[in-house]
Amino acid sequence: MPDWKPVTASPTTPRRVGTLLDSLLGTGPRRGRVTHVEHVPARQAGQAEWPEWVPETLISRLARQGVEGLWPHQAEAASLAYRGQNVIISTGTASGKSLAYLVPALTHVLDGGTVLYLTPTKALAADQLETLRGLDLDPLRAACYDGDTPYEERIWITRHANYVLTNPDMMHRTLLPRHARWTTFWRRLRMVVVDECHGYRGVFGSHVAQILRRLRRICARHGSHPVFMLASATAGEPGLAGKRLTGLDMAEVTADASPRGATTFVLWEPPLTDLRGEGGAPVRRTANAETADLLADLVANGVRTLAFVRSRRGAETVALAARARLEELTASPFPSEADAPFSSGPDGPPYGTDLAGLPAKVAAYRAGYLADDRRALERALRSGELLGLATTNALELGVDVSGLDAVLIAGWPGTIASLWQQAGRAGRQGQDALAVLIARDDPLDTYLVHHPEALFGRPVEAIVLDPDNPYVLGPHLCAAAAELPLTEDDLPLFGPTARDVVDDLVRRGLLRRRPSGWYWTRRERATDLADIRGSGGAPIQVVEAATGLLLGTVDEPSAHSTVHEGAVYLHQGETFLVDTLDLEAEVALVSAAQPDYTTFARDTTEITVLESLRSRPLGPGELHFGTVEVTRQVVSYLKRRYQTGEVIGEEPLDLPPRTLRTRAVWWTLPPERVLPLADAGHHVGGAAHAAEHASIGLLPLFATCDRWDIGGVSTELHPDTGTLTVFVYDGHEGGAGIAERGYASAAQWLQATREAIASCECDHGCPSCIQSPKCGNGNDPLDKQGALRLLATLLSS
Repeated sequence: MPDWKPVTASPTTPRRVGTLLDSLLGTGPRRGRVTHVEHVPARQAGQAEWPEWVPETLISRLARQGVEGLWPHQAEAASLAYRGQNVIISTGTASGKSLAYLVPALTHVLDGGTVLYLTPTKALAADQLETLRGLDLDPLRAACYDGDTPYEERIWITRHANYVLTNPDMMHRTLLPRHARWTTFWRRLRMVVVDECHGYRGVFGSHVAQILRRLRRICARHGSHPVFMLASATAGEPGLAGKRLTGLDMAEVTADASPRGATTFVLWEPPLTDLRGEGGAPVRRTANAETADLLADLVANGVRTLAFVRSRRGAETVALAARARLEELTASPFPSEADAPFSSGPDGPPYGTDLAGLPAKVAAYRAGYLADDRRALERALRSGELLGLATTNALELGVDVSGLDAVLIAGWPGTIASLWQQAGRAGRQGQDALAVLIARDDPLDTYLVHHPEALFGRPVEAIVLDPDNPYVLGPHLCAAAAELPLTEDDLPLFGPTARDVVDDLVRRGLLRRRPSGWYWTRRERATDLADIRGSGGAPIQVVEAATGLLLGTVDEPSAHSTVHEGAVYLHQGETFLVDTLDLEAEVALVSAAQPDYTTFARDTTEITVLESLRSRPLGPGELHFGTVEVTRQVVSYLKRRYQTGEVIGEEPLDLPPRTLRTRAVWWTLPPERVLPLADAGHHVGGAAHAAEHASIGLLPLFATCDRWDIGGVSTELHPDTGTLTVFVYDGHEGGAGIAERGYASAAQWLQATREAIASCECDHGCPSCIQSPKCGNGNDPLDKQGALRLLATLLSS
């Protein structure tokens, strides 16, 4: 959100960041957990001025909010858009990107035009709406049109709104298929704002790219050609990314002239514990446990903090643990300063005289909550009623959380862009900020906290998407044909492969060719063919069996591993056990419980090579990139003690298999180069398995992805290759470009993989090198030394 939005002050005065970090570290063992401290200096603001075309009415309304003008980068982007040039503004967090598009957008509204605003999340749209209403502009009729909008309000919006805030899902399923109801809006459409567009990457971004092409086609049919203005966090090659997303040439604005407080960025590695895990490997304290402690300590010191956690369950767990720690502080105050997690500093004593009520100042926030619950949490965080919030990346985007002083990041978020986006949530009012990246017990996290040069001073990643992916393009061509019959003149809009895909759709009976074009002829909705967020179908509703209360939702693929029968399910700090999962009825029934264990799903994976598209020698082996079919099935779940991770039982499950046709990179070694490993006493399958895990962990360094976006399979003798084979595949239908990047940088990627394994201090393998948190085989078998020798053989040339 813009920096000028009014914010309620925190009820406590936070300590200065320098002394805050010293207090967190104290004089005890925590100092050994910091592997690096990076100081990002403050930045002075450029000169603020108003472009001559901005109406006086708008200037006066913004002046009431304390806006004296636009910084140079805002003015440049706003003027380009106002004069009809498609533009992408790609600057840092809290650089005022929203003001850069609001000024031309509202100028168009005051001149009788309409504006369409697209955002990846409902929360950001609701936040923007609050800002727009606060301007009190008479001609402005702004409204959110999303899944939470009541039917009666939707009718009013369709007829009267001139500034519509929505998301790609609603564009795909409602606005475009029912475009005839929006004729007046489309005819006067002057500007389309695509906010936080760096979030549109991979398969999701490819779907959004085709939705925007459908939008351009509908607008042209209704007589409008709106300008597109994109806003992004700092990204590599933003102009090129904007063109891939919209199909339009883009001017780019990247020079950031906004003020910024200094940031102290800390890399933090949790300590090893006395526990031993699988194979006797040392167990490092979890990032979530470490984050919960730090969150509690910061809240106890009156520091407004956001903790980013990698999963929905993790966010709930961190909030629950932080509250428990605060309850301990409330019940048993520390007898002396030496016993407290903070040491006193020049800002005064670490704790107030009254700790009562602190546990209630911590909460969890994640997707899957009901809309009213999300809005209430957002308001409480802004007002200072909440001091600590554990969240998934649902709050990574531009929802206004001004006034925060610290950000905790539990685990590498997947990209450098996301890292800075999350860190930038703190210090948005110009004050100094603290950001802490807490490493998970994972090969990539461990590598990064010990190699700060891989994070700091490096350019951020480019936004990777592939609109021509036939698994993406085909459903959108069907949807487009259902909206308006497709013509020959339409096909170039959808890309160079559109004609071949259309011909295939005709062969499959999805489209019918007539002299006037291609038509959708089926009874079902064409939009049902495109699963734009990869959710795999309708979400599963999680319902409390005793009361019938809807607790939240889980996407269908995740349901197999998170709300299967017997699973432990967390919701807003409360624990439930899943009684029943009914996939056909799309519901999971749960009951309140207090188990002393967590659950972890186990699965089996089989992979079939369908086509090798490219290959080349790699040492004595071969490297391939091509199409594969992956079949996965959740077959059981483990019960693990909550505190120790000890496995106390395994229960079978009967769930249907899921099949995925995707792209993969794989490498093979001939039998004569594998035999020496077996002769030396290594477990060949365990060596390949370990190499697979570690390579999955390191691939995000070379491709814009997260390890959860990819999967892998390894085998001593694969039936399709006849040799030892290690596969790494994209976890999205049709592929997402990740495996292809792995193929292009295989030598560097596998060399980094070997270095990460070799530099780990463990003897036989641990989560920091070769064990995987998502291994369906329970990390068995694994052979660390065998993996080192296997990779050395592969890289021998």
